[in-house]
Amino acid sequence: MSTSAWTSVPHDSPPRMAASSGGARPKYAPTDFVTLLWRERFLMLGVFLVIVALGFAFSMTLKKSYTAESSLFVRLGQEYVYEPRAGDAGRGAVPNTDEVIQSEAEILGSGELRERVIRKIGFAKVFPKYAAKYAGATPEGKRKLIAEGRDSIGKSLKIETAPDNSIIRLAFQHQDPEMAEKVLNTLLEEYLIYRRSLLIGGDNQVLQRQRDIFAQKLGDADTAYQSFLVTNDIGDFTAQKNVLTQLQAQVEQQKYAVDAQLQDRMGRLSVVESELARTPNETVLYRDTDMSASTKLAQLKLDREGLLARYTPNAGPVQDINAQIAQLEAGLAAGRTAGEGARRSGPNPIWQTLATTRNDLRAEVAALQQSQAAYAQQVTDVNTRLLRLAQLEPQFNELTRDRDVLSSNVRDFTVKEQQDEAQRQMSAESSDNIRIVQRAVAPSTGKSLKKPILAISILFAAFTALCAGLVRMFLRPGLQTPASASRTLGMPVLATAGVKR
Repeated sequence: MSTSAWTSVPHDSPPRMAASSGGARPKYAPTDFVTLLWRERFLMLGVFLVIVALGFAFSMTLKKSYTAESSLFVRLGQEYVYEPRAGDAGRGAVPNTDEVIQSEAEILGSGELRERVIRKIGFAKVFPKYAAKYAGATPEGKRKLIAEGRDSIGKSLKIETAPDNSIIRLAFQHQDPEMAEKVLNTLLEEYLIYRRSLLIGGDNQVLQRQRDIFAQKLGDADTAYQSFLVTNDIGDFTAQKNVLTQLQAQVEQQKYAVDAQLQDRMGRLSVVESELARTPNETVLYRDTDMSASTKLAQLKLDREGLLARYTPNAGPVQDINAQIAQLEAGLAAGRTAGEGARRSGPNPIWQTLATTRNDLRAEVAALQQSQAAYAQQVTDVNTRLLRLAQLEPQFNELTRDRDVLSSNVRDFTVKEQQDEAQRQMSAESSDNIRIVQRAVAPSTGKSLKKPILAISILFAAFTALCAGLVRMFLRPGLQTPASASRTLGMPVLATAGVKR
């Protein structure tokens, strides 16, 4: 019998004190754990070795993976400048740098781009393990395999961005370094093509269709416009309205001038008729004066001069003739010798002038009255035509506005279509805002998870073995050590008896 080993009796009944309390729960100290776990060392060692062996076997199946790296420099491009299809609202709005970087990163990580890479390189080359399965699969099966391959590339592809940084870093892992390089470079090439078709668009059919719609509407508007002009007998509405407006101003001005002249002529005619009524129609044309006394006086003076040639001034004949001369001069001075001569009467020239003026004024008044009536009729006609144009003007303005708007839309969409085509052509030739800073090269060294897996397996095996030992220790019935029995039962252990194994 050995005295150095303590073995619990599995079916010993607990003392009455412990039993009376419904069963005692074993109490352990830290020193008890060391002793009890040492008893389970073989179980723990077996669990540890099994798990480590499984982890080692699994790590041996892992192969090295090679990571190809590349980087892109991205800045704002023309494709991010907002150009509205219609109107100018929001024109020229641009996102910030971080938004552009995130957008480009999303395009780089899109499934469509990864599928393009697979189709360009070939599924069998990218995934040689599944080449035979892919070759014998149905079209539906091939689509599923390509979808799985797309997801696999997405898991192996790493895209890194940083705030306020225009660089996008890419990394791709593959078991073949050459394939890692090829996949990543193909991804970059397809990305430059795919982003242009995505951001700029493949064609301008939308603009062309919209332009054709507006062109058709413009044709209908032109037909309605021409029909309106023909129906209303109008050659050029605006020109005709301007001509009628000018003609109205001229006719009214002339009518006002005729009215003023007519008033003037009627006033003059009234004055002339008043003067004519007061003027006699006949008058003395001329009247002769009796000059016999003056002639006789002159003859007496001649006779006196003849007498003075023969007589002295005091002579009788001279004195007599002087007396006659003095008497005759006194008669002439007193007007006693004056008498009417011959006179002639006829039409009064003033009356004739007034009558001629009256007749001329009457003729002018009659002419001016006719002119006044003609101008009044012309004003009425012009106003009637202007009123008709005014009634037609709303319809004309509507037709003209529709034509102008549609013509402007056709012109704008034609310009946008040409600009969009030019932009697509320029963008198809180059991507100036995207620069490949570093192309992928085949990595010379690979990374393997063997060591990390083995280390994790050892740690997990040690933890599992410890847990197995603890479970086995707690599941053993009875009290395992004298110290645990003393603490559990509250009584001192005086002696222990060993059990032969």
